[in-house]
Amino acid sequence: MNADLTFIGNATVLLRIGDFTLLTDPAFGPAGSRVGLGWGMWTRRLRAPALDALAGADLDAVLLSHLHGDHFDRAARQTLDADLTILTTPQAERRLRRGRFWAVRGLPTWESYEMTRGDQRLRVTAVPGRHGPGIADRLLPDVMGSVLEFTAGGQTRLTLYITGDTLFRPGLAEIPERFGGIDAMLIHLGGTRVLGLLVTMDDRQGAELTGLIRPGRTVPIHNDDYRVQKSPLDRFLTRARDLGLPGIQPVARGEMIHLPLHSPAVSHEREQNPGLSDG
Repeated sequence: MNADLTFIGNATVLLRIGDFTLLTDPAFGPAGSRVGLGWGMWTRRLRAPALDALAGADLDAVLLSHLHGDHFDRAARQTLDADLTILTTPQAERRLRRGRFWAVRGLPTWESYEMTRGDQRLRVTAVPGRHGPGIADRLLPDVMGSVLEFTAGGQTRLTLYITGDTLFRPGLAEIPERFGGIDAMLIHLGGTRVLGLLVTMDDRQGAELTGLIRPGRTVPIHNDDYRVQKSPLDRFLTRARDLGLPGIQPVARGEMIHLPLHSPAVSHEREQNPGLSDG
């Protein structure tokens, strides 16, 4: 039994966890393509996605953190099957159902969706996210993070947190409190700025969140695909190193890395002691 991720580009990641296959925030447009950010604003893609890594993938679901063009672009809309399950915000559900996608499930914060296959279960829970600062957040799409809990034989083997395009807030500490520790985190960085406002975490906020969540492994994504991303990955890596944050693992386009699956014995101990964390 394995769990791994393959980085496609920006926030698009192929997840294979046990017998389940999911895709996050699909954006398939080539370098040079334009995507809309709402209110007449747009940005241009700088780096092409590693689409070859998706060949042969049989998807169970798509996790869509929010409905922005750099997370669900025209190329993805035209490519994905209309009956593919999409887990997203209730706001995005309403908009997608008006298009050609009908198997969309909007998840309010802390609501879960479960998939089962044999003795394996994958539970996806929507967790808080805030895309913009202060009142500006009302002008941006609703955004959700996701926590994926993979269980086999009745024991939890992996807990994965995907931040989505959220800014840092101390209240995000509720996530590891609810789930008893986070084994791995996919963190959306980039320091995206729109009209001068920071709308995704930069290196400073990313380091704050990593220190708050304390995952066993942190994989930074959403860094340098679009012009609006202003905070390079190197800044985060340097800050994390200076702060002594462990378990940071960068990933290249098209690269696959393994996620930490607990052995059944460790899973049992964690369930008996919910505060236990490998990080």
